[in-house]
Amino acid sequence: MKSIEKTADDILSRAVRLGASDIHIVPRKDGPLIQFRIDNKLYPQEVLTKDESERLISHLKFLASMDIGEKRRPQSGAITIEMENKMIGLRLSTLPATFSESLVIRLIPKHNILPIEHLSIFKNTADKLSALVKHSHGMIILTGPTGSGKTTTLYSLLHHAKAMMNRNVITLEDPIENESEQVLQVQINEKAGITYSVGLKAVLRHDPDVIMVGEIRDAETAEIAVRAAMTGHLILTTMHTRDAQGAVYRLLEFGISWIEIQQTLLAVTAQRLLELQCPICERNECKGKCGIQRRKRASAYELITGKELSAVLQAAKGAGNDVSYRKLRNEIGKAVAFGYVNQEEFTRLVFEYETK
Repeated sequence: MKSIEKTADDILSRAVRLGASDIHIVPRKDGPLIQFRIDNKLYPQEVLTKDESERLISHLKFLASMDIGEKRRPQSGAITIEMENKMIGLRLSTLPATFSESLVIRLIPKHNILPIEHLSIFKNTADKLSALVKHSHGMIILTGPTGSGKTTTLYSLLHHAKAMMNRNVITLEDPIENESEQVLQVQINEKAGITYSVGLKAVLRHDPDVIMVGEIRDAETAEIAVRAAMTGHLILTTMHTRDAQGAVYRLLEFGISWIEIQQTLLAVTAQRLLELQCPICERNECKGKCGIQRRKRASAYELITGKELSAVLQAAKGAGNDVSYRKLRNEIGKAVAFGYVNQEEFTRLVFEYETK
């Protein structure tokens, strides 16, 4: 019988080799099931015994400094490991379920920070995003579901601000997904009382030029972020909304006044990560026809700024009509027209965008 350490290493190593973004340990009556999420689809792996599952979860919780004796409450933890000659960040989340405890592990490869022009499928969008971080104050909000590349975009913009303008950049993250010596990173630790709102108050006394707030989750954090943007700081943050203009309405729900939003908000984006195909080879991997190494994935962005943002704000105030601007589905459709994305990927992403 393999040791539980060997079982854990085998599962993690296989997930990394297959390019999985998540590992699920799903409790079932017939035995806990291991599943990998690869390219937004779940693939069953093997079935464990209940004893194997409990020992495996306890082992992983121990590595992530979680309470292995607590199985009645949800827990979360994080750890960085070396696997397949790569540094991989693991974000663990447990939930008590009917048959036993459930565990989901998000795999976050530690990689070099990519320039924004390597992230966006279209260069003109990358240029607009890069120009936004030249502002000395204001707020930029990135929206999109989990796994859409928001954090990767944030890191890229932050490093652009640091490298191009030599600004003092401080981040508040939960967890720190990609360690960098170029910026000062602060780990959110709610057990120790370091929440986003508490951390943001402290960061403001640390002479920052640019502040990255991992996520605006509540009214207090939103209020502090807006005030920081009004007092000479550039704030980059994320929200979970269906589309870009939804972030404006979310700020209003948090109690931020319309005039404060109008004075601080520079831009809002909604993004989705696209699986690319080569327009020459007409398949996901280039192997000779074009002789060019293509990126496997890139992001499409719905970007609202300038006059379009003003129109969205007027509509939110009730002083304007429905706003017409270039939506995310238009950007994805353009990628299909250029041959970068297939029709199946377009259908999947547009359905996800319009229903969430």
